[in-house]
Amino acid sequence: MTDQKNIRNIAIIAHVDHGKTTLVDEMLKQGGIYRENQAVVDRVMDSGDLERERGITILAKNTAVHYKGTKINIVDTPGHADFGGEVERILKMVNGVLLLVDAAEGPMPQTRFVLQKALELGHKVIVVVNKIDRLDARVEEVMDEVLELLLDLNATDEQFESPTLFCSARQGIASYSPNETGVNLDPLFDTIVNYIPAPEGDPTAPMQMLVSSIDYNDYVGRIGIGRVERGTVRVNQEVAICDYHDPSHSAKGKIVALYEFDGLGKNPIQEAGAGEIVAFSGMADITIGRTICAPEQVEPLPFVKISDPTIEMTFSVNDSPFAGKEGKYVTSRNLRDRLQRELLKDVSLHVTEQGTDAFNVAGRGEMHISILIETMRREGYEFQVSTPRVLTKVIDGKVCEPIERMVADVPEASMGSVIEKMGRRKGDLLSMNPVGSVRCV
Repeated sequence: MTDQKNIRNIAIIAHVDHGKTTLVDEMLKQGGIYRENQAVVDRVMDSGDLERERGITILAKNTAVHYKGTKINIVDTPGHADFGGEVERILKMVNGVLLLVDAAEGPMPQTRFVLQKALELGHKVIVVVNKIDRLDARVEEVMDEVLELLLDLNATDEQFESPTLFCSARQGIASYSPNETGVNLDPLFDTIVNYIPAPEGDPTAPMQMLVSSIDYNDYVGRIGIGRVERGTVRVNQEVAICDYHDPSHSAKGKIVALYEFDGLGKNPIQEAGAGEIVAFSGMADITIGRTICAPEQVEPLPFVKISDPTIEMTFSVNDSPFAGKEGKYVTSRNLRDRLQRELLKDVSLHVTEQGTDAFNVAGRGEMHISILIETMRREGYEFQVSTPRVLTKVIDGKVCEPIERMVADVPEASMGSVIEKMGRRKGDLLSMNPVGSVRCV
């Protein structure tokens, strides 16, 4: 069992394609996870086919590296707003975040969204300016933009004074100054160990743990993932399950198997102390947001409320003349079972039945639902989908609809047509900033 003071729990947050997964790859390589002769795949944390094809992270994943006697648990998080539900709950497991910013693009909308959540939780921030080897890098301006963003989000004085590192994830180098050329990622590892605090929690108190993520395995069923808040969790331990938002929920369970994250896999362990991020199995109905406690002291932990869905589509049985030509699973029972299985893993998804053959599926955005549709299609499901419908809400007697914040980085010559197209969609122009001599954001 790792000593509590030798544990660091961090999440990496950034906009789409700013180099999160590439940086984790290099951290794993330099953290000694691979054997010398082992074949290494690029973007190893993007394990799904769709993630590799689109070059984006969809599911938050856990890994861990060891550096000079300290275990660093790393959570690689999605960078697209539609998967923000993943990010919000993952932040409950960590004590600090690496804010990764592209040296050319600077802080983007999703950077703002996730950073705001991290600052609200009081997490310490390490700013990493990535891709400093790009020809169009504008490091000084990007640093100013990051400080403006922190100021805008009401960061505390300590968060405003966050350390900044300059890095090229692809080359696996980091340095303390933009004018220095790094050799390896040791400056990044050192900053994590020295700046991010060790997790707090009384190791002698009765056990308490919040389930922040869910995995599923055909052999062991549902796997809960979370950080041990206090006490020690052991294999075969009897536990009580409670819910902060549902005081009436009360159940008992047993920890059948316990795993720690190490490199790219999970290692079975017998016990884990306060501050460790672990996975466990043995409870079929465990879900995100539930708290597992020692039966003698049942105290539910508060949980981040996941943002509501913004659009909805109807999935129904294919009743067209071409029904049954492509898919293997075509009945409403197949469709219902698959959607219920998706709900086990995805907290941002809402499914309601409409009659016997149709289901309303609500998600965070078009990307969120399109990924689900494409995944199901590849698995052999055949079904019909409706056009997306925007979900409205009545707030203070007024009907409100969700809005999207869009940033277009375009050549100045194309600026007029972009503004015209957004105007047709009732878009409001909030700011227009020239970048260099030929581009505008």
